[in-house]
Amino acid sequence: MMEQSKAKIDQPLRRGWTTGACATASTKAALNILLGEEIENHVSITLPKGQVANFEIAYKNIDETFCEIGVIKDAGDDPDVTHGSMIKSKICFRQKDGKGILFHAGKGVGTVTLQGLPIDIGEAAINPVPREMMRLVVEEAMGIKNPDIDITISVPKGEEIAQKTWNPRLGIKGGISILGTTGIVIPYSCSAWIHAIHRGIDVAQALGHNHIIGATGKTSEASALTYFQASENQMIDMGDFVGGMLKYVKKQPIEKVTIAGGFAKIVKLAQGHYDLHSGRSQVDFEKLAKLAQKLEFPSSKIEQITKANTALEVLSLLGEYHDKFCLQIAKLAQQHAVKLIHQEQTKIDIIIFDRQGQLLSHYDEI
Repeated sequence: MMEQSKAKIDQPLRRGWTTGACATASTKAALNILLGEEIENHVSITLPKGQVANFEIAYKNIDETFCEIGVIKDAGDDPDVTHGSMIKSKICFRQKDGKGILFHAGKGVGTVTLQGLPIDIGEAAINPVPREMMRLVVEEAMGIKNPDIDITISVPKGEEIAQKTWNPRLGIKGGISILGTTGIVIPYSCSAWIHAIHRGIDVAQALGHNHIIGATGKTSEASALTYFQASENQMIDMGDFVGGMLKYVKKQPIEKVTIAGGFAKIVKLAQGHYDLHSGRSQVDFEKLAKLAQKLEFPSSKIEQITKANTALEVLSLLGEYHDKFCLQIAKLAQQHAVKLIHQEQTKIDIIIFDRQGQLLSHYDEI
């Protein structure tokens, strides 16, 4: 999602708000108006980690039976194609039917059509955390749990914007996804991030650590921290830049490096990619199918893997072959990591966690 010009890395990068945070702000304002509250032209929400975010209301459409509010997404200095988009939320009360809060995809918001995503087929492409954020503001405003209301999120020009993302390939039809786990967009800068990786390694070595752990995300970081009973100073926020980390280790050897990540990220490394970002590398399902064939999976299982839409779907298909397949992925990833640094001073192991932080496999060649 990369179009906005990059800020210079020697200047502080301004953070922004996710589409999920914007949708939550619009939802809160629309509901409060529908409940009879007079609000000014701004609204504030509390983000999952307790920060307060303020939004200016850019659009109002008020009727006796519904209220629709829009705010403009500000992605800060992040090069995000949704920057400047209006995120609207339309609130309608339903007759009591016991179905609770229902989320709908309005114009410009996608609908899930294929398996392998955290949202069921047929549902609006509004991810779990934004749903929960909206649910909380609704319940707080109404004072009851899961009231019977409809929330419709729309994004003008969202369908056009979605063509610049991976949504079409993932089977998300009709628009963008409403995303975000913290509500905050941290500006994306390759150079700044890789610089931070280097400095993290320097600090770990200066503190006398002979083992660092590079994690692809917060879940794998927290899980690896517990698994190894490690110190925070050993943890490297590697993100997608496994290559950037390993190239520095090649110049600045350390005794042991653990690469910790989710299944999809480690699959990419196992297939020879050193930049794990979704915009610059993709999972090759044909290669996964060939690996399954090499491991003597039944032909029906191989065919399923070939037709899979996401790595998460592949993982769900493995069944009794789960441990064997994950271990082989970890082994191949380790081989590619060793190949890149091409030196004997550093030992590398691979550990894979699922989205809940549960261990899938650990390959540590002795």
